[in-house]
Amino acid sequence: MARGNGGIGKSIFLLILIIILVLGGLLWFDYLGVIKAKKVFAPVYKIFGLTPQTSVSATASKPLTADLDDDRLAKAWEGVEIRNQELDKRESDIVKVEEQNEAIAKELEDRKNSQDEREKTFENRVKKYDDRNKNIEAITAYLNNMPPESAVAQLLAHDDQDVIDILRKADEIAAEKKTVSMSSTWLMYMGKAGQSERASEIERKMANKPESLD
Repeated sequence: MARGNGGIGKSIFLLILIIILVLGGLLWFDYLGVIKAKKVFAPVYKIFGLTPQTSVSATASKPLTADLDDDRLAKAWEGVEIRNQELDKRESDIVKVEEQNEAIAKELEDRKNSQDEREKTFENRVKKYDDRNKNIEAITAYLNNMPPESAVAQLLAHDDQDVIDILRKADEIAAEKKTVSMSSTWLMYMGKAGQSERASEIERKMANKPESLD
């Protein structure tokens, strides 16, 4: 009977010890903030003057609020960096477009200058032709009023192209006035003046070479 009472006492003691250990462990884990049992152990904390770890208390060298601020700041900087990259890309695209526009503008300017130069050349040629035509007309009219021998002496001083243009102008004036052209007479007198070969060459050129601005 004594043994039975002793066994029961030991069991009760071990049970109490286990409860104490469990409560102590819970108390310790609650204090560390691993589990939440603050309301249960609040009187015990007050007795020993302890402050348990909480979700808003310091868990490291920086408080939680500081961590949240750092996260927000980091995200803000990340957004700024992304924005800067977008702006850099837009600037790069704008620079490329500007370079393309400058190239197109230069090409258009070159084309305009080339067109202006062609127009200027054409106008100069037309003016040259007009001036030459007026001179040829004046010389032809002057030679028409001279004796054939004197007119041929004047013609021989010109090159073949000038002579051809004068002879053609003489034919043109004669056709307008419905008179006889002096061109054939002048060619005949060129032969008499010892220039038969040149007269033949001029006739050949007049037959083969069309009129030109030159």
